[in-house]
Amino acid sequence: MKETTLAPLPYADDALAPAISAKTVSFHYGKHHAGYVKTLNGLVAGTKYEGLSLEEIVAASREAGDAAIFNNAAQIWNHDFYWNSLAPAGKGGEPSSELKAAVDAAFGSLDACKGALADAAVKRFGSGWAWLVAKDGKLAVESTSNAETPCGKPGVKPLLVIDVWEHAYYLDWQNARAAYAKAVVEKHLDWSAASRRFAAD
Repeated sequence: MKETTLAPLPYADDALAPAISAKTVSFHYGKHHAGYVKTLNGLVAGTKYEGLSLEEIVAASREAGDAAIFNNAAQIWNHDFYWNSLAPAGKGGEPSSELKAAVDAAFGSLDACKGALADAAVKRFGSGWAWLVAKDGKLAVESTSNAETPCGKPGVKPLLVIDVWEHAYYLDWQNARAAYAKAVVEKHLDWSAASRRFAAD
């Protein structure tokens, strides 16, 4: 049986501090993210989803309306993407010239793009995600609730995401979601990774 595995973090637990503490990363990654992996593997064992890739499970369970499987699979995918949307302060690079041109066309400036992403994170009611996506080469900021994800949606290429489930920030920021979102967009977005995603076919 091919199981979904917990992808390794791309940096040490304390690499995002003080914006995201090692304690938060330990609970978020080691308990929540790992918990989704364990639950999904239990749910798909012996079913039509067994042996499928994570992306295939997300797509098939969405189409079939299998909420429990979709929620866990999508949360794994979203968390994998979240950890790889972040970088230690000063290590996230700058947008490529192609991505910068798309940012300027869509938002007017990189600062305005960051502001729109932070705003979407703050305004997402309840739990969810704020995404920078490309649609037919044009950039947009969107938010999704709970486990919903752009993974597998035709014509949508996710570039960056901010997790705004409370477990992503409450140990460090309590109810100050806006301060968490600001700290992430100003210091920890991985624009080099976003540029590679934007350029990929």
